[in-house]
Amino acid sequence: MLYHIIGKIIELIVAKGLKNLEVIGREHQPQSNRYVVTCNHESYNEILLLGVSLLPNQIHYMAKQELFKNKWFGGLLTRLNAFPVNRENPGPSTLKTPVKLLKDNKIVGIFPQGHRTTEETPLKRGAATIAILAKQPILPAAYVGPTKLIGLFTGKAYIKFGEPIDTTDLPKDLNRQEKVDYVTQQLSLRTKQLQDELNAYVRSK
Repeated sequence: MLYHIIGKIIELIVAKGLKNLEVIGREHQPQSNRYVVTCNHESYNEILLLGVSLLPNQIHYMAKQELFKNKWFGGLLTRLNAFPVNRENPGPSTLKTPVKLLKDNKIVGIFPQGHRTTEETPLKRGAATIAILAKQPILPAAYVGPTKLIGLFTGKAYIKFGEPIDTTDLPKDLNRQEKVDYVTQQLSLRTKQLQDELNAYVRSK
């Protein structure tokens, strides 16, 4: 309920009122609400706007466990559909929780860069591993726009979705680890392509 309320408020103000959010490629969303959605990660803004762009569907975000140490803030994150992961020492639950969410027809949100950065960095393999284990697609997205929260009210933000990556139709001669590497590479290429296309689109406006 809280996720929906906050999402609708942001949508009403930023997207509909100020018209500061443009979403491209919504037609690429898988018909079922059972997929992994990924995005480049430069700030907290893409977390908020990625969620708005998929409403009324809700994203269940992976978040580093340190954010849940504060009881109040951790409780708030949980009510906003986030779940903790130990990024330094991942255990079975790191995979078990998101795979279960996918099997329960939930959307799992992952930022494969692993941390906020404006630099081009190698993607971590968690998104590919989880999607392959759950036999569900990955919906790649790119964000271009303000990196400060106040920028949502003063500047234009853009999100572009690409075609989903099918994690069930992979080369047969690859073992499980090689399949994870293959999907991670495909995701990296598609994310970079989406960013380039989005940057070109923004420059042309």
